[in-house]
Amino acid sequence: MNPIIEYITGTNTLTDEVIAMDFLNNAKSGVRNYAMAVTECVTPEIKTVLSRQLEEAIDSHEQIMNYMMKRGLYHPYQVNEQIQLDLQNIQTAMNIPS
Repeated sequence: MNPIIEYITGTNTLTDEVIAMDFLNNAKSGVRNYAMAVTECVTPEIKTVLSRQLEEAIDSHEQIMNYMMKRGLYHPYQVNEQIQLDLQNIQTAMNIPS
C-alpha cells in the first residue's frame, strides 16, 4: 500500500500488529492441530514425533506472544486494556476508505 495512504488511514501503525496477530493466530491453530493429531496417532513413533512438534509449536506461540506483549500489541492479562486496543483497531479499520 502507498505510504501516504497508510499514514492517512492509520494503517501504517497497524502493520506490525496485524502481521504479529496473524502469526499468533496461526501458531494457536498449529498447537491445536498438533494436539489433536497426538491423540489420534496409532504408533508410538509417530506420537513421539508429533509430541516434539507440539512442544515446538507451543514454544513458538510463547515467543510470538512475548514479542507482542513487549511492544504493547497484546494484553492477555489485562482484559480491559486488550478490549480498548481491539476497539481502537476496529475504529481504524472502519475508517479505511473502501
